[in-house]
Amino acid sequence: MFLLMARIYPHILTGSPYMTSEGETFTIWMKSLLYHAYGCTVFNSKGEIVYRVDNYDNKCSNEVHLMDLRGKILFTIRQKKLLAFGCWNGYRWSGSSINKEKPWFQVKKYCRMLMRDVACRITVGYDKYWIVRFANKAAFRIVDVNGDVVAEAKRKYSSSGVVLGEDVLALEVVPHMDHSLIMAFVVVYGLIRRRM
Repeated sequence: MFLLMARIYPHILTGSPYMTSEGETFTIWMKSLLYHAYGCTVFNSKGEIVYRVDNYDNKCSNEVHLMDLRGKILFTIRQKKLLAFGCWNGYRWSGSSINKEKPWFQVKKYCRMLMRDVACRITVGYDKYWIVRFANKAAFRIVDVNGDVVAEAKRKYSSSGVVLGEDVLALEVVPHMDHSLIMAFVVVYGLIRRRM
């Protein structure tokens, strides 16, 4: 999969600060650190804030921005309202601008009655991913076209073994995956679940 991505998206893999050769674990708090804002805050394994979404408009707005700690926008995610089950387009920022004509990825929500555990399909160029929900509403995994898990989110436990609230998740991402892209998928899933 890494070699396929390197051929399709060589510019995102070369020296990307959002990709490592080892797996990463993040803590996702489905709340904004800002008062009177919706969103989420993402911490790395050292407890440092690495990503955030601050939605000042209203819960589940039509457009949100995934940012780094300093407020640099990495992805803009826009909902297309015309489709029956919901569709979101993700646009990657390059410097201080985005290509509004061509989304970087697209997420299509599936009907629960038809697809059961599959919440949505994600298309990134020629690559396809699916978000699969668990019986536990908060937990989910992102799988590739081969069924291999590329990221998995579960309820977070404290160091003493106490389960934290439903709005706190531990996200494990496999090596050689763009963490910012995975976080953009997580943001869309939060919008689907009406958590942001």
